Amino acid sequence: MRAQSDDGQLLPLYAVILLVACGAIVLLGHLGQVAHRRARARTAADAAALAGAAEGRAEAEAVAAANGAVLDAFVTDGVDVDVAVHVGGTHATARAQRGEGCRQFAEPEHLHFRTCQPTNRG
Repeated sequence: MRAQSDDGQLLPLYAVILLVACGAIVLLGHLGQVAHRRARARTAADAAALAGAAEGRAEAEAVAAANGAVLDAFVTDGVDVDVAVHVGGTHATARAQRGEGCRQFAEPEHLHFRTCQPTNRG
């Protein structure tokens, strides 16, 4: 037997579609925030490694803080400088090598990427 009226039959389907769409929007927003935090952490780690290679631990800490990060580790091994930072709950590491040109990396016209190149490791 058929119902007298079909009014309102699509309402439950529309409600489910709306809930799925809202859930997708929330999930995409969260994934975007995670990607942004990872990028900030990597940028802060790269900058801190370059600053540490050029000027030492104190400068690496200052540059990390200027990028919204906290310097967790600073290790020198010969010409290599390894740093680990965190931004919120996101961690990143980077490595830079000391060299003659590194002291002038803060001035764009004096960048020497061959001697100050960072290496991301996470």
